[in-house]
Amino acid sequence: MGFLDLFRVASMPVLQVLIVTALGSFLALESVNILGESTRRQLNDLVFFVFNPALVGSKLANTITFESLLSLWFMPVNIFLTFMIGSLLGWLLMMIAKPAQHLKGLVFGACSAGNLGNMLFIIVPAVCKEKGAPFGESDVCSEYGLAYASLSMAIGSVFLWTYVYNLVRVFSKDSGNNQTQTVQEDLTVAGVSVTVPWPPSSEPEPPINEGKMKVMFDSMKQLWRNFSSHINMKAVFAPSTIGAIVGFVIGIIAPIRRLLIGTTAPLRVLQDSASLVGDASIPAVTLIVGANLLRGLKGSGISLPLVLGIAAVRYVLLPGFGILIVKAALHFGLVRNDPLYVFVLLLQFALPPAMNISTMTQLFGAGESDCSVIMLWTYGLASIALTLWSTFFMWLVA
Repeated sequence: MGFLDLFRVASMPVLQVLIVTALGSFLALESVNILGESTRRQLNDLVFFVFNPALVGSKLANTITFESLLSLWFMPVNIFLTFMIGSLLGWLLMMIAKPAQHLKGLVFGACSAGNLGNMLFIIVPAVCKEKGAPFGESDVCSEYGLAYASLSMAIGSVFLWTYVYNLVRVFSKDSGNNQTQTVQEDLTVAGVSVTVPWPPSSEPEPPINEGKMKVMFDSMKQLWRNFSSHINMKAVFAPSTIGAIVGFVIGIIAPIRRLLIGTTAPLRVLQDSASLVGDASIPAVTLIVGANLLRGLKGSGISLPLVLGIAAVRYVLLPGFGILIVKAALHFGLVRNDPLYVFVLLLQFALPPAMNISTMTQLFGAGESDCSVIMLWTYGLASIALTLWSTFFMWLVA
């Protein structure tokens, strides 16, 4: 296929996203008010607790087996690298742009966490249905593409709610502190009150005896317990993650799989019902994205260079690193040469920021309007960036 033919194939799913997103924005207008704030919240709850888990679970159960799971081991590594490289690039961006303290967690999150579920659910099946796509038969491509997208969403949600969630939480709390003052951490260790100054004094300390060493060691243990107690394990085991676990169990354990999966399975109606409910996830999420982006038009005090820097990280630097990483994995035999699988691995480096970052900023009340502006710009630019990168990635794997 020529490059222009691949460009046409890649542009179709992005146009679909734009059309449905625009519809969501229209329905959220005050003059229309079909997707008002309360309606969005209720629809988002349906997506979060019902549609997404059903979609992830049903697609994984239908396509994942123990053998195929072993062959997909590189995907968690690939997603981990997107988060780590994105974090490093986000840190470099903050060193240059010097954002306000309460925006640092938002910048880290927007640079490191891509939309690893919903965007793939839209793009990959749409590409598979296009005539001339380099991924074989449309039905087989869509089936396996949805399985890859489901696995991507499940793994991505774990990283998102363990890593990015706590980054946003920590920086939103730190923003209320005066950095020029000494912060005192009062701890109670075995009934003894211990005060730990921060930042530490530059003056020399007196010699540390054994008793002071024990108190300092106990205080460090107490600090770790305080930190670990604030990690939201309920967020880690989000409904999509639970749906993925159920899908893995059904797909991997052969007796359960025979009961639920296949045209002759006695309980196949359960799988069909879950699939039917899950199919509502993609249009619902896309409408919500469009409705949420409308808030970004109101603007905020965030600087334009910072927003463009985040876009450059997500659409220029990260995809470049992704090509190097996936090509190296192919060269050393870490990834099987399956065009669709390689395409998904590459695409994971070129996605816009995860929409759940908006939920985190609302939860902690730090940078909500700024997050809306970032999402508006990055998702607006995604129409160009995703089309170009999808075209190039298909040319690479073809």
